[in-house]
Amino acid sequence: MARGVRARPRQGRGRPAGAEADRPGDRQAGGSRPAATGALSSRASTTSAPRREPPARRLAVRRAASQLLARPARVAHPADVTRLAGPVQAQEPRAARLAFRARARGLLAADVDRARCEERSLLRAWMMRRTAHLIATEDAGWLLPLFADSLARQARKRMADFGLDREGQDRALSLLQGAVQSDGPLTRPELAVRLTEAGFDASQQIKVHLWVLATVEGGLCLGPDRGGQTCLVATRDWIGELERPSREASLAELARRYLRAYAPADARDLARWAGLPQRDARAGFEAIAPELSAARGAGETLYSLAAERRRAAAGPVVRMLGAYDNYNLGYVSREFAVSPDHERRIAPGGGIIRPTISVDGRFVGTWASKRSGSRLAVTIEPFGELEPAVEEAIEAEIADLGRFEGLSAERVVI
Repeated sequence: MARGVRARPRQGRGRPAGAEADRPGDRQAGGSRPAATGALSSRASTTSAPRREPPARRLAVRRAASQLLARPARVAHPADVTRLAGPVQAQEPRAARLAFRARARGLLAADVDRARCEERSLLRAWMMRRTAHLIATEDAGWLLPLFADSLARQARKRMADFGLDREGQDRALSLLQGAVQSDGPLTRPELAVRLTEAGFDASQQIKVHLWVLATVEGGLCLGPDRGGQTCLVATRDWIGELERPSREASLAELARRYLRAYAPADARDLARWAGLPQRDARAGFEAIAPELSAARGAGETLYSLAAERRRAAAGPVVRMLGAYDNYNLGYVSREFAVSPDHERRIAPGGGIIRPTISVDGRFVGTWASKRSGSRLAVTIEPFGELEPAVEEAIEAEIADLGRFEGLSAERVVI
């Protein structure tokens, strides 16, 4: 075991049955929804009679319930959130923490950090859409290999584009492995110094792809933080040996987990969310077809897990969601949750997804915050006039933001 890495403690409780860039690639572009293909509809319909698809507002309510926005009481630990609501996008650490607040009652930002850095029940890793995510560590063995090959190909290609050939890449990777093995967890700036001293180009264009390659081919992973920086650490030391099922079994589990977190949805939504080819998403859905129930309407068929349907809470359920929240990234289209007139205020382009205010799964505005010392100033930009009950719930959400982050939060009118 590398120096400075203690044995991994027992993971989280209550389980139900940065200065360096963390986004080396581009998110998959959105697009219109193509016609369904394959034998899935007929196979799924043998297990459940299709029912009429709900209209957009009912669809939003159901999807919000799947995403745990009602904060069910059984969700008590950060790892519960990632198991049930899916991997949390985490290229912006604060935004990632806010996803846990929106889905679990009583958690603190410090609980999320503790789960990742001390309990090791959460793991931060590059995966879908070539972006860093937080996942339940126990899922790493089946989940991460689904994306490893494409991540490695992209990282190697980009480093070659910037002048570091395959031989140089392998030598740099060996240097990182040796440094971590001899000295224990090292931050990325510390490793960049080692690269520079060895004569490598440690420019940002090279580093960001080298870190990714180290986690998918180099036996390293993102581990604890030190001085505001995340360290690279030997994967075996940090989370132990990973059991890797077949790709077919992993795609089936991915489809199952996706529907648990995002239903009702279809294979095209899964492909968009995961950044995987349509054929992989269809294969996952086909593998679990006997477990599905189907709803048809508006020219398409959406699926849920027949054994699981999360009950919607009595409304209104108001949530202030952080930037890049799961609920904003899980589907081909957001038209079920926001009108075309307002979508650009949420997703203005360039991969930006702004913090949003959701009411029963529909977006009614955006928000922003600015910290000054122990004070958090929150501004609200509604898309229209809000009902008094919604305004009251937003005030409660602002207070809860302060509680979560250990700050005094208040609404500021500009």
